[in-house]
Amino acid sequence: MNPPSPPKTLRQRLADLRGPHVAPRPLDARALAALAANPGCGRRALLDGAGVDKTVLAAALGSPAAFGQSQFAIVRGNSFEAKVKGDGGAELLRLVYEHLGAGSGGAADPPGPDALTPDLTAAGPQGRAARTALALREATAAGAWTLLDHPMLALEVAGSPAYLEPDAVVVHPDGRWTVVEIKSFPMIDGSADAAKVGAAARQAAVYVLALETTAAKVTGAEVGHTVLLVCPKDFSNLPTAAPVDIRRERSVTRRQLERLTRVEELAGALPEGLTFDPACSAEELTEAVSAVSASYAPECLAACELAFHCRDRSRGAGEVTVLGRSVRGELGGLTTIEAALAAAAGAAAPEDTDPEDPTAAALRRAARLRAEALEQAPARIRTEAAACPC
Repeated sequence: MNPPSPPKTLRQRLADLRGPHVAPRPLDARALAALAANPGCGRRALLDGAGVDKTVLAAALGSPAAFGQSQFAIVRGNSFEAKVKGDGGAELLRLVYEHLGAGSGGAADPPGPDALTPDLTAAGPQGRAARTALALREATAAGAWTLLDHPMLALEVAGSPAYLEPDAVVVHPDGRWTVVEIKSFPMIDGSADAAKVGAAARQAAVYVLALETTAAKVTGAEVGHTVLLVCPKDFSNLPTAAPVDIRRERSVTRRQLERLTRVEELAGALPEGLTFDPACSAEELTEAVSAVSASYAPECLAACELAFHCRDRSRGAGEVTVLGRSVRGELGGLTTIEAALAAAAGAAAPEDTDPEDPTAAALRRAARLRAEALEQAPARIRTEAAACPC
C-alpha cells in the first residue's frame, strides 16, 4: 500500500492553476490599484495572486481585451523617462528640490553632481528588493541626496508577496523618501487631465504602502505622502512637475487591500484539477473561470483584461451589476434585472426575492408615482398652453 502523498504547498497549487510550464505574471502597481478598487472580486484576486496572464486567458476565452498602451505611447514614454533621468538624474533631483524642498529643516543644499545613485542590480525580484532595502537604509544614514532608479519594493497582498517597481524614489537629506511618477501625458498650463492624474495617484499610493513596510525598519526614515508627478510641459518634451497629495488614495488602497480574501482560501475552495492553462479549450476555461466568484461593474472595462468576458456573463444572467455599482447598491437584495422589473410592476416576485423587501416596496411606489405623473401630463400641458399669452 502506497503512503498518502503529502499535501501540496500553496506555491504548487498556484502553479497547477497556471498550467505546466507557464511562468507566473508578476503583479504591478497598476494591477494592484485596480484590484483594490474592486476588493469583492475573488476571480481577479485569485488570478492575479496565481500569476495568471489575464490577457492571454481573455483571448483564449474568446473575449480579448481591447485596451492597453500603443507601441508609440510606450516608446514615447520610455524616451521621456530617459530624458528626465539623464545626466545622473540631475534634472529629476532639481524638480524634487524645487517642488518639495530639501526636508523639514530646509537647511540642506540643493542636489548637486555629488548626489548618490546606487546600483540596484541583483538576481531575481527577491534579490533586487533586498538590495533596494539596503540602499534605502544606507542613503538615510548618509544624509545625502540619493536617487534610486527603478527600485524593487515588496508588498504582501492577500497572503502572497507582490514585487513593485516605481519609476524612481528620492531620499532627501533629512531621511524623507519620495516616490516619483514619470508619465508621458502632457501638463498644460500647470495642470493635467484629472482622470490620468487620479490613476497615477492611485498607482503611487501602492508604492507608498510598500515603502512604508521598509521604512518601519529604518531609523530616521519617513515616507512622504506627497509624491512628485513629472510630465512633459505643454506640447514640448521638456519635463515639468507637480506635487500630488495621495493621503486619501493611500488610505483607501490600504483599506481595500486588507479586505481582499487570502489567495489560499480562494484556491482551497476550488475543485481538484481545475486549471487556467491557456492550452485548454475555451469550454474548459469558461468552466474554470466560472468556478471563481466575480464582482463585475462597468468600471472594470478600463481596468481588467477579463472585463468583456465577465460583462457577457453578467448580461446573460441578467444581473443588475451591468448597470453599475450605484444601481446595485440601491437595489439591495434584488440581484437581477428581472426581479427589479417584477418588483416595480408589482408582479409576483421570484422565489429568491422577499416580497416584503423594502427595496421592492420602494420600486412599486416609484412605479406608481411615475404612472400617475404620466396620466396627469396631457392635462397639465393643455392647461399651461391655454394660459400662455403668446
